[in-house]
Amino acid sequence: MSKKYAIGVDYGTESGRAVLVDLSDGTEVADHVTPYPHNVIDEKLPNSGVKLEYDWALQHPQDYLDVLTRSVPAVVQASGVDPADIIGLGIDFTACTMLPVDAQGQPLCFNPELANQPHSWVKLWKHHAAQDEANLINEIAERRGEDFLPRYGGKISSEWMIAKVWQILNEAPDIYEQTDRFLEATDWVVSQMTGASDIVRNSCTAGYKAIWHKKKGFPSNEFFKALDPRLENVTQTKLRGEVVALGTKAGELTESMAKLMGLQPGIAIAVGNVDAHAAVPGVGVVTPGKLVMAMGTSICHMLLGTEEREVEGMCGVVEDGIIPGYLGYEAGQSAVGDIFAWYVEQGVPAYVQAAAEQEGTNVHEWLERHASAYKPGETGLLALDWWNGNRSVLVDTELNGLILGYSLLTKPEEVYRSLLEATAFGTRKIVDAFHNNGVEVQELYACGGLPQKNRLLMQIYADVTNREIKVADSKQTPALGAAMFGAVAAGAANGGYDSIVDAAQKMARVRKDTFKPIPENVVVYEKLYQEYSKLHDYFGRGENDVMKRLRAIREEARH
Repeated sequence: MSKKYAIGVDYGTESGRAVLVDLSDGTEVADHVTPYPHNVIDEKLPNSGVKLEYDWALQHPQDYLDVLTRSVPAVVQASGVDPADIIGLGIDFTACTMLPVDAQGQPLCFNPELANQPHSWVKLWKHHAAQDEANLINEIAERRGEDFLPRYGGKISSEWMIAKVWQILNEAPDIYEQTDRFLEATDWVVSQMTGASDIVRNSCTAGYKAIWHKKKGFPSNEFFKALDPRLENVTQTKLRGEVVALGTKAGELTESMAKLMGLQPGIAIAVGNVDAHAAVPGVGVVTPGKLVMAMGTSICHMLLGTEEREVEGMCGVVEDGIIPGYLGYEAGQSAVGDIFAWYVEQGVPAYVQAAAEQEGTNVHEWLERHASAYKPGETGLLALDWWNGNRSVLVDTELNGLILGYSLLTKPEEVYRSLLEATAFGTRKIVDAFHNNGVEVQELYACGGLPQKNRLLMQIYADVTNREIKVADSKQTPALGAAMFGAVAAGAANGGYDSIVDAAQKMARVRKDTFKPIPENVVVYEKLYQEYSKLHDYFGRGENDVMKRLRAIREEARH
């Protein structure tokens, strides 16, 4: 019998990639990346040039289709695999990345009459302009004693579905009226492949990003009416659609899409997933006690549990949200790799650039090598990692970054090291919040771009958390996980798998070498972490709201 394969398509913030995977052992046979031609739209709309306000982040849905029609044929061609042996396809996506569609399921921004209206476009996960709505959602939910609030660590984020929907209603009621449904981009792309008029929603984004609960459904109509009378029936109308568990077959690939993608029509398409969550089975984690960190521009922290616990600042606890049969917990940091990239692009002196070029290396590698020469505590610096706000545990997008301890002798590599350490302290906050609330964290797993590139970073994380870290063997863990769910959608009878646990046993891989905490480093980082915690609470819990006052003064100055 010929070997069987599945394809995983991973939609990131700036590009999408397809990976063709051997179902017998998880070998990644071929991969291909398609950068989004329109990238992140955060200053002005394409073509019309309409200016966007501060904190906006949009995308062009055509870019997502381009990934399917460029990267998928490319991996099939590069692999030499017979398309008849590719039995399933799964996708994962940044979230909450949402868009309004019409009754035909087409994005409103595809309509030339609406293309100059910012609210007709895809709102990317890091669109933070719905913060006012998020604040009101939290205030009203708390006042009403809504039972969903503790499941999200006490706060709903401005990044999520309901806040974004309400912002559209408030600022562009005509766009809201013309919207047949608001969809997660992952569910929309799946619907484009299956041609289904009856669009299904996946339990992962519905649960983590749209306040849906497996047993209770969405919050009550009364709650939505309390937000805004116009929202009273939003869940039955504009958020309608069956919510199904991960690994469910959403439908089959249509003939027209099969032609464009170089695949055979009729192959199983799995329901959509979130990028970070797809990575969990990709590193073989299908049981509790293991925290998976999907590390890239930001970090998503995921953990399985057997009972529902309340944990401060968690992004959510969702039944079947990550692995069917378990409660999936999620927390996160809204900037990690983004902070290091900011420093390299905006803060590094010219001599570092020149030295890196002379040594034939890049600035990141140069800084990492020089920063590695310092012992913990030797820089005298301490930073708060809030360059893009705080996702967990404070859930506050209006916080900012801070570095303490500068002197006239401070060097760029010391600043760089303090930024690496700050993100590790942020992860430690999250680990402690779970562990101290009865959701055990015994070991850490890391996947994504950062763990493969930056050994110093991973050692610092092991030392700060005092836990061993295992690293994914795959460079494309979310895509591998997405392909595994594609294999589950196809089922064992067709050469796939009947459960994600079965798929993970055969297909997941971690590296042999792990990062273990170094005892003398643990001692010093414990001292630094206590200082970090004091700063964290002083600036983050309302004792000194200087960061928010500075933002307000800046806003006044800009108008």
